[in-house]
Amino acid sequence: MSDLIQLLPDSVANQIAAGEVIQRPASVIKELVENAIDAKATEIKVIVKDAGRTLIQVIDNGGGMSETDARMAFERHATSKIKSAGDLFSILTMGFRGEALASIAAIAHVELKTKVKDSELGTHIIIEGSRVDSQEPIVCDKGSNFLIKNLFYNVPARRKFLKSNSTELRYIITEMQRISLANPEVAFHLTHNDQPLMNLPAANYRQRIAAVMGRQGNQQLIPVNTEASIINIHGFIGTPQGARKTGGSQFFFVNNRYMRHPYLHKAIMDAYASLISGDSYPSYFIYFDISPQMIDVNIHPTKTEIKFEDEKLVWKVLNSAIRESLGKHNIVPSIDFDTEGQVDIPTRINPQTGPPRININPNYNPFDSDGSYSRRPDSVSPKWEDLYRGFESDSYHEDTDQEVILLPSKGNEQTEQTSFSGSQDDRPVHDASYFQIKNRYILTPVRSGIMIIHQRRAHERILFEKFMNIIQTHKSATQQVLFAETISLNTEDAVLMRDIQEELKVFGFDIREEKDNTFTIAGIPYEYGNNSSGPLLEDLLEAYKSGEIDASHEVKEQLASIMARNARMKPGERLSADEMTMLVARLFQCQTPGYTSSGKRVFTIIENEELEKGFK
Repeated sequence: MSDLIQLLPDSVANQIAAGEVIQRPASVIKELVENAIDAKATEIKVIVKDAGRTLIQVIDNGGGMSETDARMAFERHATSKIKSAGDLFSILTMGFRGEALASIAAIAHVELKTKVKDSELGTHIIIEGSRVDSQEPIVCDKGSNFLIKNLFYNVPARRKFLKSNSTELRYIITEMQRISLANPEVAFHLTHNDQPLMNLPAANYRQRIAAVMGRQGNQQLIPVNTEASIINIHGFIGTPQGARKTGGSQFFFVNNRYMRHPYLHKAIMDAYASLISGDSYPSYFIYFDISPQMIDVNIHPTKTEIKFEDEKLVWKVLNSAIRESLGKHNIVPSIDFDTEGQVDIPTRINPQTGPPRININPNYNPFDSDGSYSRRPDSVSPKWEDLYRGFESDSYHEDTDQEVILLPSKGNEQTEQTSFSGSQDDRPVHDASYFQIKNRYILTPVRSGIMIIHQRRAHERILFEKFMNIIQTHKSATQQVLFAETISLNTEDAVLMRDIQEELKVFGFDIREEKDNTFTIAGIPYEYGNNSSGPLLEDLLEAYKSGEIDASHEVKEQLASIMARNARMKPGERLSADEMTMLVARLFQCQTPGYTSSGKRVFTIIENEELEKGFK
């Protein structure tokens, strides 16, 4: 029997490694930029075309490489950062495995121009699919200039599964944000299709956070600074008022390396537990300084997961640090015990104050038919039978006994059900009455029982179908605002806003881009009323980033759903009888009144039989 096991060629092994290290264009940028930081670069330029499919260029002013090092850098497991196994426990640099350049060269056309500081000439290397085509001297600037063309040209399956350009560009921006936040002393520039997206000069941590995440958030940053025996923690957290429904502004850095850590995320959420709702996320930018011997960064191919030697202890230190910062800035209510004895407490009741006087009419007779007992005869009916007049509703018969459902607040308008295809027994009866409970639900009789309508969801369904009608008829109405609203976005959100501007225009938004990722909202949809459009646009952008809006499906329909959810009435809004009548009438003109666009139930019915069981 012939031998079956053989060594893989280097080109194939590199492609397999690339599958782990290089997942998309953003992965290439991450590896190259981190290498530039390790080379002590103070300025890094990233130039991208077609979201990295066509071109990725990373230029740095770091130490550069000699002719021999430039050639060796593209070999597998070639690194300048590890010389023995013991070095794995004292890693303070970014790229240390020596797989990145070999993996990139295996799946793209690569050019490198590099020169060390004291050399007159640099080195120019051209590699295609792990094969070195040429290497020759060249005149170039100090540092390194990587040119990556035609990513995944020889792995068509990987190229096919790349997302749209807008999605891949957001991945690139996310990686640049993480790296720039971890290294504020380095200047970063990002250009896409000749359009500058990032221009970050060297700064301190707070300035860098404000530049990356938006100037408006600078006022909501609370500093964190704690020193412990095993770890030092510094950075910033957001105020509870700045918490959002979706994540996106949560960053952990360990020794200036970005990491994801769900366990430590819970430590921060625990500190905010009594300050924000359970479905909101505060922003935070936390930097850990810890001895390399107490962590392991080699547990994930992209080095975004880090294991601590004592995670429980780190959790406690972090949780205490967040609570302390919130308390210092008067975010958490506290009692000042230093004011003891200084508070004036009244010791006796003012002698001028007496008990309340109650007027009693001893001649009151509730059964007096002439109404003489009433102090306000014009406002109270003289006959008690009249109190129930007008409360009758549609009834049903069972075993010849007539049961009447009594509900107050009868509306004056007739309910229309021109579009509701449900059973006649499952919709409001003619000339129905409406009653609001807890400013949240609307009760009304139906032939089969009692209908309970969730008023906010009903309004959401009505608005959704109205927005969808605008899309189909292309008849949007814009109301110009008296005072234009200005929003400042970070780079990622600004790119998204440019992508959806045309879709928003269909609904009636008039959004104009000013400068430095600043947008002015000059007009809003007529149906949106007086609601602030800033939170709506933030929710739309968060929905894109979280994947709630999928660009491959009906984007306009998804936008309509989110807009309806944001434009619906506020929680606990009290409605008049006419408003309830109009709301229910418009609900049952909808094609699908029973559910919101996201599939939540709008109303439910308590059947007559179930009501009867309650009285047996």
